[in-house]
Amino acid sequence: MNSDSDLQIAGDLLEVPHLLQAPRQHPVTVAEFAGLARSLAEDRSRWEHLVEYDATTRWYHRLLTGPGYEVWLLSWLPGQGTGLHDHGGSSGVLTVLDGTLTEHTDRGTRVLGAGAAGVSPLERGREWGRVFAPGYAHEVVNDTLEPAVSLHVYYPGLTDMPMHPKTCAAATAAVTA
Repeated sequence: MNSDSDLQIAGDLLEVPHLLQAPRQHPVTVAEFAGLARSLAEDRSRWEHLVEYDATTRWYHRLLTGPGYEVWLLSWLPGQGTGLHDHGGSSGVLTVLDGTLTEHTDRGTRVLGAGAAGVSPLERGREWGRVFAPGYAHEVVNDTLEPAVSLHVYYPGLTDMPMHPKTCAAATAAVTA
């Protein structure tokens, strides 16, 4: 019978701090960036007082930066949208904080909505947001009669947002989906 325990094999963990990983101060994985977006969405005190609305264009505010990433807060009045675009070499997370936005891609249309107290967007038939890789092309629009607010995390920070011409197929997919 072997009496070796994990502690006897590894030694006293307090004596080997070099084996323990320090908690990360900033996200580095897709899951961690999505977690950052969700935690900011849930903490209205971090962003709600900053929101403004502009009748001529979407309003935006850089909420947070970290090593290689940035977080943007945007507001959308009814009818405001982005046009078909991608995010260059940046990956991203988009989540709706208030209201509803519609995303059009070559694969169809998705409604992205904020959760109500105790009700997740999925339970209301809406998705909480979108995680995307570099080159992901979409158009986002507020096609409701109410304002909307969204949060966007980009890694690396957004430096390029190429616009795309709408093709017949993309326009058809957006209309028929």
